[in-house]
Amino acid sequence: MSKTQKYDMILDALQSLLEQKDIQTISVSEIAQTAGIGKGSIYYYFPSKDAMLEALVERSYEKPLLTAKHLADQTEISPFTRMAMIFQACHSSSLEFRKSDHTSSAANAPENAYIHQKFLNHLITELKPTLTRIISQGIEDGLIDFDNPEALSEIALIVLAVKIDNTLVPSTPEEIHQTIQGLVSLMERGTGNPEGTLNFLKIL
Repeated sequence: MSKTQKYDMILDALQSLLEQKDIQTISVSEIAQTAGIGKGSIYYYFPSKDAMLEALVERSYEKPLLTAKHLADQTEISPFTRMAMIFQACHSSSLEFRKSDHTSSAANAPENAYIHQKFLNHLITELKPTLTRIISQGIEDGLIDFDNPEALSEIALIVLAVKIDNTLVPSTPEEIHQTIQGLVSLMERGTGNPEGTLNFLKIL
């Protein structure tokens, strides 16, 4: 059995257990038993249960993020179009997370928030460098007027991730839409673009 197969078996076991129990009550021994491998093998791949959970989040929701990164690196495309791709990737990843999230029936509120926090951290961390590069190119091309592209990308992603995930600050669809509209309006003014320039970034 290859290392990759064992790695995936461990994550498959954790994912299966999360459908029935919350993360705090799942032991490493239980994960090993479900995976059909020795407990010692678990620690060869993961230093802790927390590391396993982070790897599961990364594996489960990486596809839309990788797609966005690939498209965003195509510098012949307008930076605004590539920003829309990043926004859409954020949206798609959150939809996938909610669709396959089995914690709501098995876990209590703190447990649910813990897993969602892992997802949000992964989403923002992964997309921030890509969005920063896109904004930086827009600045270089004279299309965007802003002094700190890294800060702008982080602000945009935090607002998008939190509102789209809709667990940390639960909101109605109308409230989410208003927040996204407000974000787009602030980005237009802050980057020196006329009102309506970034309308296509509104993904909701």
